Amino acid sequence: MTKQINYVSKEGFEKLQKELNEMKFVQRPFISKQIADARDKGDLSENAEYHAAKEDQGLLETKIAQLEDLITRTRVIDETKLDTSKVMMLSKVKLLNHATKKEVIYTMVSDSEADFKAGKISIKSPIGSGLMGLKVGDVAEIKVPAGMIKFEVLEISL
Repeated sequence: MTKQINYVSKEGFEKLQKELNEMKFVQRPFISKQIADARDKGDLSENAEYHAAKEDQGLLETKIAQLEDLITRTRVIDETKLDTSKVMMLSKVKLLNHATKKEVIYTMVSDSEADFKAGKISIKSPIGSGLMGLKVGDVAEIKVPAGMIKFEVLEISL
């Protein structure tokens, strides 16, 4: 199976790198110290602290490997070359919710950057995928877990 390319903003890529550095250079040494401290306490066969620290180390190494894989498949999108005539990755979209008559603004991002509270939705989410490719004035009926939502695209920007 081919692994998908992960497209992100420059900010999103920097966040991934910062997270990886935190794991490698802060969490990893901390766990290593916990293992060493637990090892100094004697018999390892009955040392719960040692076994817990080794388990934490295994989980951390798995997370590091997964994040390194994600970073190798990540491409930073050049925002200066984006087209604002249609909704695409990194577009900021102003929408009118027909049911509530309220305007909402979403920024279209990758899964790794999604943060609904900050108005960043994944292009793979129901709303995100329903908006992709739309132009100003288009109306989309999008199926979400709560039912159908009708959005009208009012504005597209970066």
